[in-house]
Amino acid sequence: MSGLQPGDAFPEGVTFTYVAPTGSLDQTVCGIPIKYDASKEFADKKVVLVAVPGAFTPTCQEKHVTSYLGNVDKFKAAGVDQIIFIASNDAFVMAAWGKANGVSDDSVLFMSDTGPEFSKKIGWYNGDRTSRYAVLVDHGKVVYADVDTVRGSIEKSGADAVLAKL
Repeated sequence: MSGLQPGDAFPEGVTFTYVAPTGSLDQTVCGIPIKYDASKEFADKKVVLVAVPGAFTPTCQEKHVTSYLGNVDKFKAAGVDQIIFIASNDAFVMAAWGKANGVSDDSVLFMSDTGPEFSKKIGWYNGDRTSRYAVLVDHGKVVYADVDTVRGSIEKSGADAVLAKL
């Protein structure tokens, strides 16, 4: 498969792992990773799935995650139920990244695309890392999907690009 296109059904069998938020921002306290069945969860929600090459990396931290965190209210007002960040980092690193950015609830979830299995399945990966992309899924249907191919760019996958499609 090469990417996702508007109108596509979100693929079956897609799972990620994550550490559920506990309300604590203490990065030294971490729960046990659990499986998140994205195919099932996305079937009855409006979700923005954002992939980044790596937690705590320059563009991902300074531009990408902040573009979404600064617009959570706009996404909620547009009917988005969940914003989910994925990367090839493990669930513990992703949980710490969320906490480092002040996220202590489930308004934005940080998950692991181990392998990165899903990103490889859709062809949006770079070696052992996810590419930088965004997918807007509305009740199981892909509404928007695009990948940034220019290093350091969030033109197609940043919050502004996705908000323009809502």
